[in-house]
Amino acid sequence: MRHRVAHRKLGRVTEHRISMLRNQATALLRHEHLTTTVPKAKELRPFVERLITIAKRGLANGHTGKGKAPAADVKVLNARRLVMQDLQDREVVTKLFDTIAPRFAERAGGYTRLLRVGFRRGDAAEVAQVELVGSEFDPRAKAEGDAQGEAKPKAKGVGGRLRAAAERLRGRKDTDDRALEEKANQRAASKGGAKQRPKKQGAKGS
Repeated sequence: MRHRVAHRKLGRVTEHRISMLRNQATALLRHEHLTTTVPKAKELRPFVERLITIAKRGLANGHTGKGKAPAADVKVLNARRLVMQDLQDREVVTKLFDTIAPRFAERAGGYTRLLRVGFRRGDAAEVAQVELVGSEFDPRAKAEGDAQGEAKPKAKGVGGRLRAAAERLRGRKDTDDRALEEKANQRAASKGGAKQRPKKQGAKGS
């Protein structure tokens, strides 16, 4: 029985696990999307959502008057100090307080979304994409916009983005398979050519 077991150890000691979650949270808040394994993604979501909730503390009341301004400043300062215990990048902390926290000011929770996109090549680990709600990531938008001069609209709905992520995984597998086949053909050709020459010469001599 696993009663009162709240978190996954992820095969790491405590210091390594916390450091990994801090690095992943920094990357997620910087790029607003991240691809990792499902267990790591499930541990990352509450870690990041707690940081966003702390960053929202100074936004509830705001500067409503001369007497309340110092109290609001103290709340923001304390929240920033708490967040900087886990996020060491000042640019990401600034983005969290100036951009991300106001975006979720009216939202009670659930700031992130987890999308399962397939299985990783090699160890067959299930892979998921974690993204902030409201910042749907479309990897094809920039490439198509550069090619055509205008960015196409993003795929609507979660299903379209899941299909795009699955196609990207399949594309990587296809390119890897082709590269492996080409290498195998080159090796076979080089070995076969070296072996066939003596046989042909021996056959001619006899």
